[in-house]
Amino acid sequence: MEETEWLAERFEQHRPRLRAAAYRMLGSMAEADDAVQDAWLRLCRSDANQIDNLAGWLTTVVARECLHALRSRRQRREEPHPPEPVTVRDGELDPEQEALLADSVGLALLVVLDRLSPAERLAFVLHDMFELPFDEIAGIVGRTPAAARQLASRARRRVNGAEIPSPDPRLARQRQVVDAFYAASRAGDFDALVRILDPEVVLTSDFGADGRRVVVRGAEAVAAQTRGPHGGRLQPVLVHGAVGALITVGGRPFGVLVFTVADDRIVAIDGLRDPELVSRFADAAGIPVTSPAREGS
Repeated sequence: MEETEWLAERFEQHRPRLRAAAYRMLGSMAEADDAVQDAWLRLCRSDANQIDNLAGWLTTVVARECLHALRSRRQRREEPHPPEPVTVRDGELDPEQEALLADSVGLALLVVLDRLSPAERLAFVLHDMFELPFDEIAGIVGRTPAAARQLASRARRRVNGAEIPSPDPRLARQRQVVDAFYAASRAGDFDALVRILDPEVVLTSDFGADGRRVVVRGAEAVAAQTRGPHGGRLQPVLVHGAVGALITVGGRPFGVLVFTVADDRIVAIDGLRDPELVSRFADAAGIPVTSPAREGS
C-alpha cells in the first residue's frame, strides 16, 4: 500500500470522532467538515512518521481550526449562530443516517453552547464530551491548565443551569407519545393534552407576531396554545435524534416542531418559524416542498 493510501486509511478511522467534535464546537456540519478537511490537508503536508499520537494531533488541529472560526464570528459581531440541524425524514434509517444521528446532540444543548465564549465552548466540549486532558486543552486555547479547567467549569455551570432535559432514547416510545399529542390536539381534547404534557413542560417558540421568542410554561398553559396553522400539514422528521415535524402550508415550509419526551411525557416543545432555518430543516431531511409562486404567475 502506498504511503498516501496508508495515511488516508488511518485518517478515515479518526474522521467520525473529529467530525463529531467539530460539530459540537461549531454547530454547523458544513463548517465541521471544512475543519476536518483542513486537518487532512495539514496532515498531508506533515511528516506523519514524526507524530506519536495521531488521534491527539488531529484533535488539536481540528480544535484550533474551530477556535479560529468561532473567534472570527465574534470579530464580525455575528448574532448567535443558529445550529445547523441534524435532521432526517422519520422512518427507516440507513446506516449513514444512523451514524449522523449518533453524532448529534440535542438542539437545546447546541443553543446553550452557542452562548458560551469560544474558549469556554472548546474547553467544555473537548473535556466533558471527549475527555481531553486540560494540559492539552490549555495549549489549544492559549491558557494554563488551571485556567482551562476554569473555562470548562464556567461552561458546565451554564449548561447545567439551563436544565436541559434528557430525552427518552427509545424512538418508538417518543413516537407513541407525540402521536398521542397530535391525536389529542386534533380532537380538541384539552384534558388528554394536559395528561400527555409534563406538569413543568416548557414551550419555546418564535411564533410571536413580532418574531421574538415566546416561552410558555406549565401543562395547562401549553395545552391552551396547542393549535396549528390553517391548512397546515405535518411531515414527520427526526431532529438531533428527537421526534419532530416539519409543518408545511400550501406545500411550502412553515415551521418546525421538536419534542423532548422523558418518562412517557412531553417535557419540552421547541417551535421554529425562521424561514431560512425552516428551509434548512426541510433540505436536511430531504423533504421536497413547493416553491412559492412568482408574482403575476
